[in-house]
Amino acid sequence: MSNRRDFIKKTTLGTLALSSVLGYSGFAKNKEEETEIENPIKKQKKPVIISTWNHGLPANQESWKELQAGKSALDAIEAGMKIPEADPNVRSVGYGGYPDREGKVTLDACIMDHNSNCGSVCFLQGIMHPISVAKRVLQNTPHVMLAGQGALQFALAEGFKEENLLTPESEKDWKKWLEDSKYKPVINIENHDTISMLMLDKDGNLSGGCTTSGAAWKMHGRVGDSPIIGAGLFLDNEVGAAAATGLGEAVIRTAGSAMVVELMRQGKSPFDACKEITERIYNKHKNHKDMEYLQVGFIALNKNGEHAGYSLRSGFNYAVSDEEKGHRMEDAKFKMSWDK
Repeated sequence: MSNRRDFIKKTTLGTLALSSVLGYSGFAKNKEEETEIENPIKKQKKPVIISTWNHGLPANQESWKELQAGKSALDAIEAGMKIPEADPNVRSVGYGGYPDREGKVTLDACIMDHNSNCGSVCFLQGIMHPISVAKRVLQNTPHVMLAGQGALQFALAEGFKEENLLTPESEKDWKKWLEDSKYKPVINIENHDTISMLMLDKDGNLSGGCTTSGAAWKMHGRVGDSPIIGAGLFLDNEVGAAAATGLGEAVIRTAGSAMVVELMRQGKSPFDACKEITERIYNKHKNHKDMEYLQVGFIALNKNGEHAGYSLRSGFNYAVSDEEKGHRMEDAKFKMSWDK
């Protein structure tokens, strides 16, 4: 009996001693865990805005101004994107955008909020601000996307004004193109492309939008990736947001932006996620007829405010706005140069 008492006593004392060694929590902490606690992920001070291409810079500046004035993220995105939409010198968005092969300017846009509410319009003609129409679709309809004549009918019912979007400069370029009528949608050369914007607001919520006049000289009725949720734009407020640029057909084939967000959900950084999906597109298209002029790129923004861009070929840049460094352009890393 005394041996049994001694055994219990010794066991109890040993347990108490072990608990003291392991610490108050009762669990040992290895070096990796201690390092993680001592060096947490650096979170970017909010808000953060990123947008594709040079015309993203004035868009960011306007969106930033709206946020500082207390406007909502969707209002700020709309205000920013209306800048390039109304600029006749931006030949890939809205007014002044290159027309299709029939000489008609057709527009696509979408917008998405942190609750995954979406609004989208495609093949819209005669309305200068498709991003605003897309926002009204989100707010005032039970639908996500309206197309063509239906989108125009809705826009007019909402009070938008119909007008001619084909500028004299774009008409002149179109007529010159008709002399040969060769279609090669080479991004960075024709300088056609969308503006995509991603935003992390002061409350840590994500929103995004896209607007474009699409590929120059496209077939009448062609719609690219920009108005398609999951292709040209996608976000999950628990994870991050992504948007695409480049040849829309290639992005649609891979559900590009949704895949970038999904990789971030799996723990990849914005840069690694953008790079992996760009590589996937390359592998699927390296023997494709589009490869000669293929350019695609992505921007991504996660919940920590970390951002990145990556493209298949050189020449892609994006605008960044935050409190730490203000408004600036950043060149995206890329897989290959145009001469390869």
